[in-house]
Amino acid sequence: MNEIQALILGLLQGLTEFLPVSSSGHLEIGHAILGVHTGNNLLFAVTVHVATVLSTLVVFRKDISKLLIDLFAFRWNESTQYVFKLLFSSVPVLFLGLFFAEEIEQFFTGNLVLVGGMLLITAGLLTFAHFAKKGDGSITWGKSFIIGIAQALAVMPGISRSGSTIAAGLLLKTKKDEVARFSFLMVLVPILGAAFLDILSGDFSDQTAIGTGPLIIGFLAAFISGLLACSLMIKVVKRGKLIYFAIYCSVIGLIAIFAA
Repeated sequence: MNEIQALILGLLQGLTEFLPVSSSGHLEIGHAILGVHTGNNLLFAVTVHVATVLSTLVVFRKDISKLLIDLFAFRWNESTQYVFKLLFSSVPVLFLGLFFAEEIEQFFTGNLVLVGGMLLITAGLLTFAHFAKKGDGSITWGKSFIIGIAQALAVMPGISRSGSTIAAGLLLKTKKDEVARFSFLMVLVPILGAAFLDILSGDFSDQTAIGTGPLIIGFLAAFISGLLACSLMIKVVKRGKLIYFAIYCSVIGLIAIFAA
């Protein structure tokens, strides 16, 4: 992997992790176009995922600070319940990660027809969410688990994590700003967990071929683009402009299918 490839893939990761267009799907397309094989790029994958986590921490630093302060007050207050709802929402994706990891990896083979089809499903979810009636509800335990199921479905390349979780929240008549906040905070647990497991179980013996330069460039590209995308997506959800991303996913999905 050279510096240009690292820059492009880092930008793709940072932008598409938060925009409802599927980071996994775009990375599969990016790998196919650039001729980059993911087999020995584990270190790069972990690096850019950590970068997007850090961008989330920066954007939601005030929210996270308040949640942690209230959590360590060791009282069953609103913030403590919210943290446990975030953890509860991670149960479905944790289940898939623990018991079906090998089966899931088989979908990441550069199959552009699969990616394109899943992008069309993402477009459908965003379209339904766009035309759904506005709600003013909050995140309940039941909603957190259903949104968690939507997040678990996003293990498929082409299904957008933010798109599916935000769409699920809006279809459940949850307030727009609350949906966006919950969607972006809930991703911290599975991403950090997956990165930790990759570090523990991954083979980094052949990762020196990537080079320090591409790693730094990929990290900075993912972090900076992640900051911009996360901030932008919060505004998009509040304004109800998801239909534009539905159109985008439809176009890219069809291109991927016919270009395969």
